[in-house]
Amino acid sequence: MRITNAQVVGHTFLDGMVGDGYYPEHLVARGQAILRRLCARIEADPPADLAALYVLTNTATKLFNDLQDEFFEADSEIETVAREAIAADFYFVAQSYGFEDADHEELVAERDW
Repeated sequence: MRITNAQVVGHTFLDGMVGDGYYPEHLVARGQAILRRLCARIEADPPADLAALYVLTNTATKLFNDLQDEFFEADSEIETVAREAIAADFYFVAQSYGFEDADHEELVAERDW
């Protein structure tokens, strides 16, 4: 599905990780794809409330959890800079789709990074 939200279309996900040699490009790209799929899912079937949004964001967070092992295998990790970039983009997504009251921590409550 094509993303139509103008804010999202013009946004570079995981910007703080892009071009940083510590983070393998292919893994950053996979993280960006997780976030874009989250946006597409929100657009395809908009969550009715914050609880429904959190279900979607926690599913996406679990995909980042799975990606964490691949970062380790590539001599990298989801450390402070990456954690902040990922969490900030989850919050950006919530804001972009009208969930101004979203809680930063609840958006990524399932994280183990």
